[in-house]
Amino acid sequence: MNSFRHRRISVLGLPALVLLITAAGCSSADDSRSAAVPSPDSTVAGLCRKLDKVLPAKVDGVRREDPSPASTLTAGWGDPAIILRCGVTRPPKMVDPDVAEGHDADAVPGGVEGVDWLMEKQDGGAHRFTTANRNAYVEVTVPAGRDSSGVLIDLASAVKKAIPERTTY
Repeated sequence: MNSFRHRRISVLGLPALVLLITAAGCSSADDSRSAAVPSPDSTVAGLCRKLDKVLPAKVDGVRREDPSPASTLTAGWGDPAIILRCGVTRPPKMVDPDVAEGHDADAVPGGVEGVDWLMEKQDGGAHRFTTANRNAYVEVTVPAGRDSSGVLIDLASAVKKAIPERTTY
């Protein structure tokens, strides 16, 4: 009778073990769903909150799934995630004369749908775009393999609506 009881405990333990292994396999150690929250001044934070309210539900065909920690200064879409951070500091390459003169292959200025961006290549094939000539810097990181022009086109209207162009430099 003891062997029957032992088997019963083992059989009951097996589903729990399978469940534990499955849960561990489905959990992700990937931080693509997290984003560092910027710390802008109150004026810029207000512009970023305004941007958060007008961001599209879908970008490049994928739905919005915000990163953690939750903040009106960050947003995300898809997996791997397209990450938007509003209120970041100006990237050093934005004032680099080599970039302005086209001598830096890893950083290129340009514009999409009336929004100027600085594009910087990242390790692993991702690209980081930061708005230029706006009253707040908005950074968008696009994972490798995703069409960045579609992402920027989808975000342009919201950026223009919420973040005014800079009038003084």
